[in-house]
Amino acid sequence: MKKILFGGKESGPELGSDSDTIVAFYEHGRAKKVLGLLFFIAILVVISGYAMGMGSYSISLTEVYGVIWEHLTHMSDGITSLDMRVVWDARLPRLLTALVAGIGLAAAGACMQSMLKNPLADPYTTGISSGASFGATIAIVLGITIGGSGGIVVNAFVFSLIPTAVILLLSTLKKSSPTTMILAGISVMYVFNALTSWLMLTADETQMAAAYEWTIGTLNKGSWTTLPAMFAVTAAGSLAILFSTKYLNAMNAGDDFAKTLGVNVNKIRITLLGVVSVVAAGIVSFTGVIGFVGLVAPHMARILIGSDNKLLIPGSMICGAIMMVGCDIISKLFTTSALPIGIITSLIGGPIFLILIMRQRKEAW
Repeated sequence: MKKILFGGKESGPELGSDSDTIVAFYEHGRAKKVLGLLFFIAILVVISGYAMGMGSYSISLTEVYGVIWEHLTHMSDGITSLDMRVVWDARLPRLLTALVAGIGLAAAGACMQSMLKNPLADPYTTGISSGASFGATIAIVLGITIGGSGGIVVNAFVFSLIPTAVILLLSTLKKSSPTTMILAGISVMYVFNALTSWLMLTADETQMAAAYEWTIGTLNKGSWTTLPAMFAVTAAGSLAILFSTKYLNAMNAGDDFAKTLGVNVNKIRITLLGVVSVVAAGIVSFTGVIGFVGLVAPHMARILIGSDNKLLIPGSMICGAIMMVGCDIISKLFTTSALPIGIITSLIGGPIFLILIMRQRKEAW
């Protein structure tokens, strides 16, 4: 009879076989990772309350959640109408926009990295961001819109899917490897970037400022009007990714191994590529291009949780949300009007990614 050793100490029930010991070790490690996820959720709750309390009109953490509870339950407990307007009408939509964007971009990034087995992959690898930038710039500079009053958003969404359509067409005509997909996305990205730069050269100062703000990403446009559509796209896509974790685990081990398990690698990859593209397009259309979240958050989660996508995807979502809210807090510290969050995510995400690269062992991937 054997006992399990954790950290050099005997613990746990006696087991009768080596296989039981391995299973117990696995379950113990999994439980610790789940507890880690709960800890990060608690951190997210705290910094979210702090973010909503920041500003020229400061509100405490307890008052922030008191306002939200009162609004949801209609049980007033000394909440002023000013607190209600500031938290519910002004700051909560911005926070939820940050949370939805962080969750969706991180889930899409983790999916792309596992699906393509490439640590440098992110939601924008297929050229989505460049397509969205071109669509928004057409609406801003030339006034050519597809969706009437919501022209910029619709333009950005439609044009962001064009690079994905090119890659899907390429994959249909010829069985493409992950490397081919990445290179095709890069080539389309350069074309759209060139067209966007050309349009901005013809723009006046106001148009150029609006287009530039959009291309670096901002949360300033988050509102109760834009949130439902953004949330619906992100939630549907994230759930689809979560339900595909067993396929991602198989593909992460290599295409040949996945095929031995009966996985139709090409079909799954094309389907997930479409899902990721819709999620990223749905977010970018409302916030602009927010970089590094989809790239860095999965790596942070992978170091803390491991490469099992059943835990990695949820962990990446939480890390992405924390990263977005944290960067939003930092952006508010510089000026009374918060800096575009895309600047902060790049300033913070770049060094973090460099540190992760230096610490990450090749075998860990």
